Amino acid sequence: MTATERNSVQTRQRNAEEMAEAPLVDDALDESYKEKENPSYPKQIVWRNVILMTLLHIGAVYGLITITSASALTLLWSSVCFMMSALGITAGAHRLWSHRSYKAKLPLRIFLAFANSMAFQNDIYEWARDHRAHHKFSETNADPHNAARGFFFAHIGWLLVRKHPDVIEKGRKLDLSDLKADSVVMFQRRHYKMSVVVMCFLVPTLVPWCFWGESLWVAYFIPGLLRYTLVLNATWLVNSAAHMWGMRPYDSNINPRENKFVAFSAVGEGFHNYHHTFPYDYAASEYGSRLNITKSFIDLMCYFGLAQDCKKVSHDTVMARIQRTGDGSYKSG
Repeated sequence: MTATERNSVQTRQRNAEEMAEAPLVDDALDESYKEKENPSYPKQIVWRNVILMTLLHIGAVYGLITITSASALTLLWSSVCFMMSALGITAGAHRLWSHRSYKAKLPLRIFLAFANSMAFQNDIYEWARDHRAHHKFSETNADPHNAARGFFFAHIGWLLVRKHPDVIEKGRKLDLSDLKADSVVMFQRRHYKMSVVVMCFLVPTLVPWCFWGESLWVAYFIPGLLRYTLVLNATWLVNSAAHMWGMRPYDSNINPRENKFVAFSAVGEGFHNYHHTFPYDYAASEYGSRLNITKSFIDLMCYFGLAQDCKKVSHDTVMARIQRTGDGSYKSG
């Protein structure tokens, strides 16, 4: 056996050891996937989405301008809605349903489904399907928000055009049986539009108006539109900035980076080189709760008995991977 063959066998063995720690979810990078040569793909702009996103951001800017008109309670409520929306994505659609990095009991799953509807970023089933495709076919045409197509596309542009045919083709082949078997996921999918109207717009707007007499106008534009837009952009930064700027201490062969600004704004989702290297780790980071509110939330749910079986990568596995594929930027602790 040649040295190259031995290295190849050792690499497969190490990868097998890492995968043995992971739950059975169809989200592992498919290194065998090759894009079609010279793919012809006429971009189709979805003008409805362009108009709606433009109006949404105009409304958010207006909300920012009028923020001094809001009462302290309204600003506090906006923060609560931001955090609940963010957790609906990070602790819910992402770490629970996309990667199955921990288990949640029914009350927590119901809460996270409502929080996910407040975030209004597609229903859990569709979000998890697209995210698994993003991991499995990262930075290819089968990746819904392929960062190789530039910052704008990875951030928001992917929502303004029709999906690439490869995204649709590969997405249909993913194993989503666990999502279909989850009654909370499928109930939310069936009633998604109504849940969004109630959770994303009516609840954030009507609570300040009804309970402490905030102006309906202010309540709509600040805890409503401004909060919603901030959550969207915080999530999108994970797809864009965290795939372009930062170090790659765990795997220098992939684009995702460690980005502390994204970790702060997206409540723990910015340790992205680690996450793409070990997608099954419930913390999505080696550094515990540092800049990682989502991990703290999951830990709290474990304390109350609402979550359990949190998957965590062993220290030895992490260090072995750093030595094997890291870019040399790793700093302990």
